[in-house]
Amino acid sequence: MNNSVTNTARLLGAGLRALLVLTLVTGVLYPLVVTGIAQGLFHDKANGSEIKADGKVVGSSLIGQAYHLPLKKGEETPAPDLKWFQGRPQNGLGTNSVNTQYQIILSGATNRSGDNEELIQWVKDAKAAVVKDNSTGTFQVKPSQVPADALTSSGSGLDPNISPQYADLQVHRVAEKNGLSTAQVQKLVDEHTEGRTLGFMGEPRVNVLELNIALEELTAKS
Repeated sequence: MNNSVTNTARLLGAGLRALLVLTLVTGVLYPLVVTGIAQGLFHDKANGSEIKADGKVVGSSLIGQAYHLPLKKGEETPAPDLKWFQGRPQNGLGTNSVNTQYQIILSGATNRSGDNEELIQWVKDAKAAVVKDNSTGTFQVKPSQVPADALTSSGSGLDPNISPQYADLQVHRVAEKNGLSTAQVQKLVDEHTEGRTLGFMGEPRVNVLELNIALEELTAKS
């Protein structure tokens, strides 16, 4: 009997010591080491890839943002503020979804098939809006010029980037709305166009938030 109690106590003591050691190693030391390495080698990425303007954090280079006018009475969806470059459509998981307008409670695609009538209508409406919004007195957008990323949301619905083709398509409208020359605005787009990662992965892209920050700075100077 005494041996059983002694053995049980010994096992409990060993288990408790193992628990304390593993808690210290995996719950304290390991997280501190990993955090230290991340902050030392990947400080920007470890802190959310923040983008700052005027010393303030205005967003992340990984998450898109909406550039809309204030919601008017009777409107269900705010109109885009056309003085800014616009990102991809923000349907996210679909209409009336919690991640519409780049909210990040959830992310995901519509999961609708290519022949889904609702999706087809979304694309048609998006193309008509892109043509209308980006046509100016001196520049007429043709439907054939509208790239796919101007009509569909990304797989997550949170894509912060657009194609250089879509950015170029918006140059005339942005220049007109801000009282700038098209050459000035085109220069901004060219300066903020990133090539393929490592030269072969992905596609060329333009970060909309970074481009709009540069546009705001240029407009302030002008």
